[in-house]
Amino acid sequence: MGRSPTTFTKLKLGQLKVVRRRLLQRYEHQPFISCLAGIYGCQWRRYQRARAMPGECCCLKWECVCFAVLLITFCLSLVFVYYWSEVRNDYNDFDWNSYESLGYWYPWSVVLLAIAATLFAYVALLLVLAVCLISEGQQLYLHWSHKIGVLVVLAFSLAGLVVLSQMWIEEWSIVRLSFQVTAPYLHIGAIAAMVALSWPVAQQFARMNKGVPQGVILVLYLGVLLFLYLVPLGMYSPCIMEPKDLGPKPSLFGHRGAPMLAPENTKMSFEKLIEYGGDGLETDVTLSYDGIPFLMHDDTLERTTNIKEIFPNRSNWNAAFFYWHELEQLNNGKWFFRDNPFGTKSLLSNENHDDAMNQSIFKFSDFLKLAANANKPVIFDLYTPPKKHPYKEAYINRTLDVILNESDIDPSLVLWLSGTKRSEVYERVPEFQQTRGSLAPIQDLQEEHIVKLNIPYRLATREDTRKYSDANITTNLYVVSEPWLFSLAWCSGVQSVTTNAVHILKDLKTPFFFMTPQQYRLMWILTDVVSALLILAVFAFHWWRERGFPCCSNSIQTSENGPYSKFRTELNDVSSVSGETNPYHISSPTSDDLPTICEVSECTE
Repeated sequence: MGRSPTTFTKLKLGQLKVVRRRLLQRYEHQPFISCLAGIYGCQWRRYQRARAMPGECCCLKWECVCFAVLLITFCLSLVFVYYWSEVRNDYNDFDWNSYESLGYWYPWSVVLLAIAATLFAYVALLLVLAVCLISEGQQLYLHWSHKIGVLVVLAFSLAGLVVLSQMWIEEWSIVRLSFQVTAPYLHIGAIAAMVALSWPVAQQFARMNKGVPQGVILVLYLGVLLFLYLVPLGMYSPCIMEPKDLGPKPSLFGHRGAPMLAPENTKMSFEKLIEYGGDGLETDVTLSYDGIPFLMHDDTLERTTNIKEIFPNRSNWNAAFFYWHELEQLNNGKWFFRDNPFGTKSLLSNENHDDAMNQSIFKFSDFLKLAANANKPVIFDLYTPPKKHPYKEAYINRTLDVILNESDIDPSLVLWLSGTKRSEVYERVPEFQQTRGSLAPIQDLQEEHIVKLNIPYRLATREDTRKYSDANITTNLYVVSEPWLFSLAWCSGVQSVTTNAVHILKDLKTPFFFMTPQQYRLMWILTDVVSALLILAVFAFHWWRERGFPCCSNSIQTSENGPYSKFRTELNDVSSVSGETNPYHISSPTSDDLPTICEVSECTE
């Protein structure tokens, strides 16, 4: 016997309960969409929003342009943030150049980093919101205030990249160096981003009924993914090597002492350097008007002394035009707490605070005695006196007299850097370690009796370092303060570095990002395989979900061939069986004209 019309109607009405439950899930999802659209486009109410049909453009033409600008702004701001975060090693140089231009000290580098990071986070949030709205089938509408904000970020990023490229173009070399260390981990991050992006991409791909848009999406996504999979083939990092090939840890020369822990070029600064285990002392030497060598980096005394209080009418004079008895009157420590050049003054104890506040200008002969007592090598820049200085022609001999006659330092501990009258200096004191501040052919270096190179870290390569090392010429790089950059120098075979951060680098036991080739290949293969499996799983899930396979029958469908279309047909069948017109017509499985929860509830009562 067949089923009665009443039984058949009850079965069909039972299907409506399933529809009701799924529609309820859809309506319960509306707060999430409202939050996304509210933040992105200030469309907090449902009637303000419009849905995008599968295969259609996610927004109007003008909004497409806005989304493209948002994407470009995200990329540019990402480049700027990465660039500025990687040049942190040279923030002090940037602030010093700003000081020379503006006349006062301020940590502009840190301020610029904070602004760049904030603006990048803002644009990244908007981009994430846009991707989420697209995955939810909503048309994009970026609020006018966000459009202005995106343009501000775009202008800031472009201006920052252009200005810094013109004024500080050499800093791009540190970005290139950073890739040698961070590339394997940036590769993992990029693959992780592609895995996360696979969810909305797979969702849009599965919802589209047109073959051409599907092919475009798939080709673009897989093309980028394939490129990332093959990028490691072109990666180079000196820190990927066998442990037996890693050379000894580079020696640490304190750049003007320990300038993060005490005022630079003061007695306290060099005592801190020795206390934290520094291997050598680096400084700058100027001759006073009466021929007394003293430690001072700047041409004037304005930045690091209270010259404006003691000699206000001579504050902009060259430091070499002051007599030693005048220099002794100046305080060389208070500026450290006023300007806080490295943001590290809080590291000082109360006792160290009082000691630092009372520092005075350090005499070169006292500096040499301190180094001799600690048996530490010294390297120094000897400044040529300005015109009309009484020691303009005799400053080399005067400096040699101080080293040989006014201190008891072993001459073999002196790394002589000045190139002026080098042959005469070598004849007078052959025990000095002749040091050159620039690269040159090995034959020229040997003719000048050079045993050490003192060069900027940007100029060093692993090949040059090993080439000079084979000729018994060691290499010292300056100024290297970031652990990742020190790790790169270590892996490249550099023998020593000049640093502001002896207290940090001294505790480094192994180079950052150091790994064997086998470990790197394993990391690369695992990353690619795991990500490929995850991406395949995501695409398979959305493909099954949108086509209504039994394993995903509880999912919310949007395809015309999916369960929503079947439920629409079943609702019409119910109406025909009962002899009534279906008042709850569903026009489209993806339209906003679906019946309300209350209407569907009435059908089941």
